[in-house]
Amino acid sequence: MEDTVSESTGAMHAGRSNPAILRVGGGAVGFNWLPVIAAERQGMFARRNLAIEIKRLGAVDKATAAVKNGELDLVITPPEGAIRDCANGGNLRIIAGNVNRLPLSLIANPRIRRIEDLRGARLGTSSLTEGTALYTMELLRQHGLHYPADYQFSVIGVHPARWKALQEGTIDAAVQLIPLNFVAEDDGYANLGEVTDYIPQIVFTAFIVDQVAARTRRDHIVEFLRGVIEGTRWVYDPANDETLLALTKELTQAEGKYGRQALDYMRVKNVFSADLSIPDAAFAKSIELMQKAGLADERLMANARGVLDDGYRLAALKLA
Repeated sequence: MEDTVSESTGAMHAGRSNPAILRVGGGAVGFNWLPVIAAERQGMFARRNLAIEIKRLGAVDKATAAVKNGELDLVITPPEGAIRDCANGGNLRIIAGNVNRLPLSLIANPRIRRIEDLRGARLGTSSLTEGTALYTMELLRQHGLHYPADYQFSVIGVHPARWKALQEGTIDAAVQLIPLNFVAEDDGYANLGEVTDYIPQIVFTAFIVDQVAARTRRDHIVEFLRGVIEGTRWVYDPANDETLLALTKELTQAEGKYGRQALDYMRVKNVFSADLSIPDAAFAKSIELMQKAGLADERLMANARGVLDDGYRLAALKLA
């Protein structure tokens, strides 16, 4: 599923005309987009004469493909596709970090009480080569279960689709993003563990561009990152919680207490990278899990760090 979910018109309201439009997207536009949506709604892009169009692609590998083929200027998505592309001579680059700590829980059918009980189970994921499958493999590996001998994956889609599949009984378990993990627990589903207990740091989602196309829009991308940095600081400030709760409800369709739980979890876990940096340990863990999943050959291992282009982020910080 692909749709345009937001278009910023804030620059017009700020008294400027003809703002630069940046096309951004991801597999889903969920909780990890909170700093971006906050920046858009609070006029942080508008003050920089920038407007954004946001597209939801429905799957993380589709997001990677959309920036590679020029459909989008920038995507917020797991890094594995960009790492593979760069290692094989492609132009995709990671220019900043979004989330380096996984705001995920492994949620299962109520009949399943332990991770060991997932032997023979079917688990939901958004891709077999990016994101959730790699985290799920690592959790189960630490409990003696190995893919594909001990369980199977169904490529269901991003977190709302995985929650629907759990409810319908077509999968037995899946990692779930906040606040759907809290919703699931209240509905009687089993929380088999917090992913951060197994993977303390990893590049969950990052800002990815095609380096050739991005060079032609460098100033706009730097201004976008400046806005996101400001938005990230804004979401960490409890003084903004009334507005943040409304945004969280809109992004996640979670009612009542779940927005509050999501904000508390975000701050306790330090989910968002305040300066959009990617720690070395987080990037190394992403590569490690790709290798364990059989997705990293010698060429990738030798060339992986070439995907990191920190110049845009450093320029944004200098101007922030």
